[in-house]
Amino acid sequence: MTQPRSIPRSGSVTTSDFPGFSTSPSASLLHRSGSISASPTHTIKHDVRPPKVLHQLDSGDLKVLILENISQQAVNSFKDAGFQVDFNTKAWSEEELIEKIGQYHAIGIRSKTKITSKVLKAASKLLVIGCFCIGTNQVDLETAAKIGIPVFNSPFSNSRSVAELVMSEVIALSRQLVDRANEMRQGTWNKVSKACWEVRGKTLGIVGYGHIGSQLSVLAEAFAMRVLYYDVLNIMPLGNATQVETLEDLLSNSDFVTLHVPELPETINMISTPQLDAMKE
Repeated sequence: MTQPRSIPRSGSVTTSDFPGFSTSPSASLLHRSGSISASPTHTIKHDVRPPKVLHQLDSGDLKVLILENISQQAVNSFKDAGFQVDFNTKAWSEEELIEKIGQYHAIGIRSKTKITSKVLKAASKLLVIGCFCIGTNQVDLETAAKIGIPVFNSPFSNSRSVAELVMSEVIALSRQLVDRANEMRQGTWNKVSKACWEVRGKTLGIVGYGHIGSQLSVLAEAFAMRVLYYDVLNIMPLGNATQVETLEDLLSNSDFVTLHVPELPETINMISTPQLDAMKE
């Protein structure tokens, strides 16, 4: 058995202190010479840019870009923490981002700003992307992952707002509010009740029972509506909502249908001619 060797406590450690190990450039790892043969060198090619090596920085050295009129409270929070913050009320085009993003370490966006692979290639200092919204499909996630840039979203940010908006649209459709409003602008007072209904007792079909869909079901039940929902996962309902097994079951039994799903290959063109034909008259 090889006798233990002491490691020097001061000075540098060289390969002569460990003669049984090889540091040949052709070896992918340090290995025991004579027992494991060296493997060819593996080169990782970075099509965009090499991943950043993180170093400790003072917050005052970090620049944050906030776009699309994100709350001033968020902007002030970054400034109070010592970050340098540039704020803009509008989204930037790809050309603007490519030109300017190289100076920023973090960026905060909503859904209109598109972080493409070209933008990421130009973002030599970028450490993180924050999406102040639910979705992240405006960011090239695959490219960001390759170069080690995390992407965060805010899944609860607008869920209640969207749920309330959907309820207002359900009522507007049920009472033909848009048609009557347009007639009023044209000087016509058309007081009709034909094909106008209360939402009480009607069935709302929710496709996607996530943060928005589940909150919407609670609001709909407060209006005395019956709620059905379809989701690819088995999810416990809030209140008295009922999960159905297929999309067709939901479409054929709902008076109103609302979709709350992410943009994925499986959800693109989710509603087409066959689905429309399956809906109630």
